[in-house]
Amino acid sequence: MKHKTFFWFFLPTALAMLLFIAFPIISVVIQSLFTPHEAVLLTVENCGPFGCKTETSIDQEATAALKLAEPLGRFAGLSIYLDRGHLAVDEVAALWSGRESLGGFFDGLKNLPFYRAMYFTLTYTFVVTPLLIVLGFAIAVGVNSLHRHLKGLVIFFSLLPMIVTPLIGSLILFWMIDSRGVLGSAIQFLADDPDLSLKASTALTWITLMVYGVWHSAPFAFVVFYAGLQTLPQDTLESAMIDGASRWQQIRYVVIPHLMPLVTFVALIQLMDNFRVFEPIVGFNAEAHATSLSWIIFNDLGGETRLLSSAAATSVLTIIGVAILLSPVLVRTWRDFNAKT
Repeated sequence: MKHKTFFWFFLPTALAMLLFIAFPIISVVIQSLFTPHEAVLLTVENCGPFGCKTETSIDQEATAALKLAEPLGRFAGLSIYLDRGHLAVDEVAALWSGRESLGGFFDGLKNLPFYRAMYFTLTYTFVVTPLLIVLGFAIAVGVNSLHRHLKGLVIFFSLLPMIVTPLIGSLILFWMIDSRGVLGSAIQFLADDPDLSLKASTALTWITLMVYGVWHSAPFAFVVFYAGLQTLPQDTLESAMIDGASRWQQIRYVVIPHLMPLVTFVALIQLMDNFRVFEPIVGFNAEAHATSLSWIIFNDLGGETRLLSSAAATSVLTIIGVAILLSPVLVRTWRDFNAKT
């Protein structure tokens, strides 16, 4: 392709990436370095027949002039990143210097909001991602083995979790695990404990969130793997069958190697998606037991205060976390590509 042709072919994509990806990220980074101006206070002494008293009020004109002169706010540098709501450098240093054991140090970290959210986010990501890949692959292999008259119906029901809106799906499961719901009542009956509540236990809440994450995302992996199975070379599979390979050996030595590029693709997409877990926490009303980085951003942007600088700093840290999380997969993909070329 000629350079001029390639330029005009790639220009719309490049403009869209700059407009919807690069510029918003730059804007968020800049916002994270500034904090809102403090209100300018005006102290006035009023004297009357019964004496004098001092009154303090906000100087609206001076505050407005300050905001007009510096619309981004007061430059704070990296102080927002280092405060207690984020990396908490001073608090972490104090915990490390006063630690009695490594376990005690990590327990102390869980009391800091950012590290508590990071702990749940990483746990959710590394538990849900492999499980949904395995489940999606198993469903794809099973559906591919069905009779063609049954495939359409099974595919439809397999895709239902992905069709349902994430927030609605989490609310449905939330009601089902309630003590008056189907699952909640069944668990109480099986455990022979009428007071057992999934919502009151941190561990059970985490398990419920992760089960929902696998249930909701497995259809995506299923669709990708099922499409990949349609390109499986039948000659290779038939040769393995003639050589006496069992069903498991065919899957291990023929099917899985053929689908490995798709496994990498699904892993990349789901790592990014699971690291931004948000809807299940809101749908399950699980803020008391589990918070994520995305939930912290939502919490900072809510209410009357709207901590834009804090939300921007958490967003930047989330982007950095996603980049670190994806780097091993991207490096391996690059090496495999170079090896083939």
